[in-house]
Amino acid sequence: MVRQHPDDTIAAISSAPGPGLRAIVRLTGPDTRTAVTRIWSEPVSSIRGMHLGSIHLSDVSDRVPARLYFWPAPKTYTGQDLAEIHLISSPPLVDRLLADLLANGCRAAGPGEFTQRAFLAGKKDLTRAEAVLAVIDARTDDELSAALAQLAGGVSRPLERLRDDLLNLLADVEAGLDFADEDIEFVDSSALIGRLGNGIAHLTNLRRQLDSREVGGRAIRCVLVGEPNAGKSSLFNALAGSPAALVSPTAGTTRDYLTRAMSLDGVPIELVDTAGWQDETDAIVEQAQRLGRDQAHRADVLLWCVPAGEPFDPA
Repeated sequence: MVRQHPDDTIAAISSAPGPGLRAIVRLTGPDTRTAVTRIWSEPVSSIRGMHLGSIHLSDVSDRVPARLYFWPAPKTYTGQDLAEIHLISSPPLVDRLLADLLANGCRAAGPGEFTQRAFLAGKKDLTRAEAVLAVIDARTDDELSAALAQLAGGVSRPLERLRDDLLNLLADVEAGLDFADEDIEFVDSSALIGRLGNGIAHLTNLRRQLDSREVGGRAIRCVLVGEPNAGKSSLFNALAGSPAALVSPTAGTTRDYLTRAMSLDGVPIELVDTAGWQDETDAIVEQAQRLGRDQAHRADVLLWCVPAGEPFDPA
């Protein structure tokens, strides 16, 4: 495992892979200017902004036109010197540029390391740092909206207001203790209880937001359960859109559980087919029942299946 130290100068490709109009290679750290100077056609000053020029790469005879964006510390995303090199998105050129930067003292950035440095430098709090990952991993419009709201301070700002209110309340309480022998009341007991109750309500709402975001960030587990030969595997195949599960009129065909990832109106779903519920007559059936119960306990949604025309009786 590569040792990650916040004082290393790191580099990474920050644009989509493949050919295109523009590729972006980003680097940050105390030796950013030195690493860039070794490949840039002109001296790199400490003036922030965009510089037009070219880069000279090893094993490439001609200079490559590029743009350099340079931001000196500390007013950057990471709190360190930060630079971006924009060039035509030719995979061989981009790979060569990154290789030359690594040869000139940079280290390949780990996943999320730029945002980690932003957090360590106090540029982003933990909730906003987590929101960056949530934006990247968002798979639906709802997930993206929730992540962008958190990135904009949807969790941080209410916590900051709550902290300020509690500090003011603490000051009132301490002042009341200092002047306990005087006929001065900075905050009465009913107001104290009311402000504490409001604080608890705010924290409860924020906790619900975070819990809903956590659930929204993964696929919903929908587990098919029911008695043997109830049509679970047929329904599984129909919903999955392919004959993934064996279907037979013989009861107990399904022994192990099957999973299939699917999407329903943009919502990711993990569909699970399990063995029919029955008495444990031998070791194999016992194991199948145990696996099925385990999947049922881990389900977000239980879909009880019964043959057409029979009453619903999960007992």
